[in-house]
Amino acid sequence: MTINVVLVDDHPLFLKGLEYLLQAHAEVKIAAQFADIDSTRAWLKDNGRADVALLDRSLHDADGLALVPDFKARGIKVIMLTIAEEDHEIRDAIERGVDGYILKSSEPEQIIQAIISVHMGNSMLPSHIMQKMARGELMHGAFDKLSQRELEIVSYVARGLSNRAIGDTLGLSENTVRNHLRSILDKLGLDNRVQVATLALKQGIFSRPAKA
Repeated sequence: MTINVVLVDDHPLFLKGLEYLLQAHAEVKIAAQFADIDSTRAWLKDNGRADVALLDRSLHDADGLALVPDFKARGIKVIMLTIAEEDHEIRDAIERGVDGYILKSSEPEQIIQAIISVHMGNSMLPSHIMQKMARGELMHGAFDKLSQRELEIVSYVARGLSNRAIGDTLGLSENTVRNHLRSILDKLGLDNRVQVATLALKQGIFSRPAKA
């Protein structure tokens, strides 16, 4: 069994080490390697083929997640190989449809095993994320991008308070609350406070532990 792998990473030293690692395993063959999104897409358009892609999220020209649909359209499994380890970053990748998520701090053999496992049709995710998914803790993910103050405002919006009432409660001006709400809408990708309230109630924002 030979697994053809395409590498996408814009750190030359890491890419060289990854190349050395993969070449030491007979069952893995490097099909191509790129440092940016444009050259990767050009390769795919030119009928580039592989079984698995090892993809860094932080590329100099864009978020590496943008390539996931391109790879999936060609039937290429995707493993995110990155330093991004925050829950919301991993969740973003899962929602985009990646087949695996491996941190660059992982042991070399874990990377090889991830390639083999994903190629066989399995998923490969960090154990702490699997545990959180099993417990349903990632249900709150939409609010991970919000600050503590924004979370407080969301909780009062969900209770039906006006901007003025929220300001009075938190000791803020109505205009400051309005600015916070605008930021909340932008971060959550919503259009109005009713949608914020609905999402907060649906995801149990009232029981969310406070941030440190």
